[in-house]
Amino acid sequence: MTALDLSSPVAVVGTGTMGQGIAQVALVAGHPVRLYDTAPGRAQEAADAIGARLDRLVEKDRLTAADRDAARARLTAAGSVADLADCALVVEAVLERLDVKQGLFRELEDVVGEDCLLATNTSSLSVTAIGGALRNPGRLVGLHFFNPAPLLPLVEVVSGFATDVTSATRAYETARAWGKTPVACADTPGFIVNRIARPYYAEAFAVYEAQGADPATIDAVLRESGGFRMGAFELTDLIGQDVNESVTHSVWQSFFHDVRFTPSLAQRRLVESGRLGRKSGQGWYEYGAGAEPAEPHTAEPAQAPAYVVAEGDLGPASELLALIRERGIPVREDEEDHGTRLVLPSGGQLALADGQTSVEFRDVVYFDLALDYRRATRIALSASQDTAPQTLAEAIGLFQALGKDVSVIGDVPGMIVARTVARIVDLAHDAVAKGVATEEDIDTAMRLGVNYPLGPFEWSRRLGRNWAYALLDDLHLRDPSGRYAPSLALYRHAYATDKREGSTS
Repeated sequence: MTALDLSSPVAVVGTGTMGQGIAQVALVAGHPVRLYDTAPGRAQEAADAIGARLDRLVEKDRLTAADRDAARARLTAAGSVADLADCALVVEAVLERLDVKQGLFRELEDVVGEDCLLATNTSSLSVTAIGGALRNPGRLVGLHFFNPAPLLPLVEVVSGFATDVTSATRAYETARAWGKTPVACADTPGFIVNRIARPYYAEAFAVYEAQGADPATIDAVLRESGGFRMGAFELTDLIGQDVNESVTHSVWQSFFHDVRFTPSLAQRRLVESGRLGRKSGQGWYEYGAGAEPAEPHTAEPAQAPAYVVAEGDLGPASELLALIRERGIPVREDEEDHGTRLVLPSGGQLALADGQTSVEFRDVVYFDLALDYRRATRIALSASQDTAPQTLAEAIGLFQALGKDVSVIGDVPGMIVARTVARIVDLAHDAVAKGVATEEDIDTAMRLGVNYPLGPFEWSRRLGRNWAYALLDDLHLRDPSGRYAPSLALYRHAYATDKREGSTS
């Protein structure tokens, strides 16, 4: 099954920001495009707005004047649904209400031809449920664009329970012909991106609610250590707290209140208070006139230790040993010990976050996971009230000697980056095991849809097959609510490798 021919008319119903964006994508690709909206005059206003954006593309040398003129000639405002009768594809981008979408598609079925492909841009509703009201649900598919549609490359192509393979394939190939990067996805709550991204927000909020760190510090650690483009708090302020919470609540409800997707009470209070983020002038942060940016907690300078003793290779943090040596700090290796920690001159230990807490051990400081320890500009440390001040000072001084800012947070198991990445990896494995999407498509979706530095499976391969399972298993022991219980898919992934290597643990 191939993409729609460029001579085939494409209709977009709903002329808000997303509808206009989708229409522009199809138009620039070369299709005749018809815009329809139930509000009188709205379709023509949208056509004029798209025309203005095409003008700006010409000004920026991203489109020729001739191509702009040809595109404008192909764009028309439809006066009624009947004007869409000869369209080969109709994409709806109307109100996110099941009854509204079902009513629209029932109306379209009475107008368009039998071979017309119907597509919904829903981000939170079930494609299966929308199609359930149709005589022929096999031709309905989800085409979930990301905003702004003309700029962001990802399109989730969602097959409902009754969607025909030919319909999904045609939608996939058409999106690709439009210059997008499509990923195939089964109809599941949140699809790929909104399902697997939930822990990015949830774990940041959980650390905050546990008084482990303030929003500015958590965001700085996610950016400067985790390699994420934006921290969870600043990102939700940009998205809108009401919008982000609504998606979280929808996924949670759709999974029958699965504890892994439980919404944040702190975010609920923010929404209730009207602090919705940038659009309201205040969210987690202040955005009004004269507002000063919130600064992360950064430790005062401390003296670097005279040496460290390496017990084991530090696992995913093994690169630190080379960095320590490069800074002229001697590394003594304990070849008899197969652990994964550093012993400091004071006798205290420095260990990579593993889902346990500092208070459980004598004089242990944990450090957080980093995407790249060489390039990271900030490292988080976690200590308990029982940690010796000298041990914490040596740990701070060590990372400062490596050129890092240091943020000391509370005794939070799994810290910030480590627990976030582990949960994302777990949800990704669970999604593949349940037939939601392939590993490759999930990695692509998370990199392009939410700008993650690595896809979940890329993280998993880098960190080791057992890393995420072991961390979550430790977290689950400390929080037996089920929120951190590793999925059966992740267990199988970790255990299969152990078995091949002869382990019986």
